[in-house]
Amino acid sequence: MRVRAVIIFLTTGFIILSSGLVNLQVIQHKKLKEFSDRNCIRLIPQQGCRGKILDRNNKIIVDNSISYDLLLIPQRGLSVEASLSKIAKILGTDYAKLKSTYKQGYIAPFVPITIAANITTHQAIALEELKSDIPDILVQPHPLRRYPYGTLASQVIGHLGEIDHWRLSKLADYGYQTKDVVGFGGIEEKYDYYLRYKEGALSVEVDHRGRFIRTIGFKPPQDGKDISLTLDLGMQKIAESAMAGRRGSVIIMDASDGGILVMASSPNYNPSVFIEKDRSRISSIFNNPNAPLLNRAISANYPPASVFKSIVSAAALETNKINLSTSYLCTGSTKIGNRSFACWDIHGKQDIFDAIAQSCDIFFYKTGLLLGPDIIHDYAVKFGLSRLTNIDLPYEVGGFVPSRTWRKIVKLRNWFDGDTANFSIGQGELMVTPLQITRVTGVFATNGLILYPHIIKAVNGKPVYVVPKKPSRISLKASTLNTIRQGLRKAVSDSKGTAGNLASAPVAVAGKTGTAQVPKGMSHGWFAGFFPFDKPKYIICVMLENGGSGHAAAMVTDEIISAIYKENIL
Repeated sequence: MRVRAVIIFLTTGFIILSSGLVNLQVIQHKKLKEFSDRNCIRLIPQQGCRGKILDRNNKIIVDNSISYDLLLIPQRGLSVEASLSKIAKILGTDYAKLKSTYKQGYIAPFVPITIAANITTHQAIALEELKSDIPDILVQPHPLRRYPYGTLASQVIGHLGEIDHWRLSKLADYGYQTKDVVGFGGIEEKYDYYLRYKEGALSVEVDHRGRFIRTIGFKPPQDGKDISLTLDLGMQKIAESAMAGRRGSVIIMDASDGGILVMASSPNYNPSVFIEKDRSRISSIFNNPNAPLLNRAISANYPPASVFKSIVSAAALETNKINLSTSYLCTGSTKIGNRSFACWDIHGKQDIFDAIAQSCDIFFYKTGLLLGPDIIHDYAVKFGLSRLTNIDLPYEVGGFVPSRTWRKIVKLRNWFDGDTANFSIGQGELMVTPLQITRVTGVFATNGLILYPHIIKAVNGKPVYVVPKKPSRISLKASTLNTIRQGLRKAVSDSKGTAGNLASAPVAVAGKTGTAQVPKGMSHGWFAGFFPFDKPKYIICVMLENGGSGHAAAMVTDEIISAIYKENIL
């Protein structure tokens, strides 16, 4: 019985082993062969070039330059020490430094180690010529982002950096990986999926110890797509030059379709700092109290002050609270409740045309009280305030329009006539972005159209229409629009107008100044207008953060428009 049991046991074991061999050699042969092949083949990633960023005339704003990296593949043949010694002589660098870099970068025998980055073209050629003596090196082209104009339009463009955990968690399903270089802010972030390249690979064979044997194949990388913007490079240069040393923003928008010709935010920064990975300069950008990374045109809120008076005027004319015959006497102040509300000057008798041109606060205090806060709120929203313009750039903010309901629920306070007075001259809790004010001004330039701003023109030369919808017409009477247009023109053409310094501009300009009082520092200065007056083509908004007054903003506007016409850009 014992012998029989042993025979059965051995027979069973033999059958099991035989079945296993048949399974491995016959049934799973194809699958295991694939695993074996994969085990001896390694893919070395190859970078492509990121897409270029161009202006409306296809002039380069951002492109790429080619740098060269020197990689060393650990393998049999020449010793690492001998290779590093020869390389050190060609590069004119210290052998010990190269050896230290080699040790720090070593991962596996088949993984190339970058021992020198950004070597010169002459060095790259010399190393390629000595490849027969140093067979374990690779000279690999490495594209670098190039900013030929330095800080120009930096907040619109954005910068590049290594992907962070937050972005990786959201983009991992779209092929993004750790250590990928992605866009931060501006076009680089918003359209990263267009601009980023598709990685290629160098296929190499290794032995069972992972040592390099030979190169098998090469799949070239696919470059990213070029993006053309609506920006005009020449106009952008002029605007940024005019804003040098100031804080604020300049926007020039095409009155026909909402295309952004200029979007300048000051101060700005040089995106190349992030490419060079200069830690001290990067730290100074992030720690700068003037926030150079902030795009003040779309991402900062300000009280609009008197540039808001065009909306109040439209509301009063549309609701028949005032007409062209309505006038008020400005003696420099008026009493509302128990408080005296001052005007910035003594204007005397003021009608709607004079009140817009001379920015009389008394006229608008009284007009605002006739309207009441609810109507002012509703018209502000009707003109697009308190919501995003949906421009194709990241991090736009929507501003804020206060209301009696909000005050009661959130602040647990009642709304008083004094609040209405402040509201009617664009002060108090009302907050806007310069782009929103540009669009409000566009209503009067286009005879009632709400434009949808955009900054992308084409991708790889093919027009891209990213505007959320076609311009819509705001329901205002033609007489209302014409009255306010005339008042805006008078602000420039009349000797008493607050933007009178623009009367000497090379083209007829219409617009409104604003001086916004703030809790700390000097007042903000605004100018929002359009030109040429008879057939408006361009809408302009200049906002000076703590710039002192609307007069200062009008002076910057004059400098910009004069330079544009002098250089015959338009």
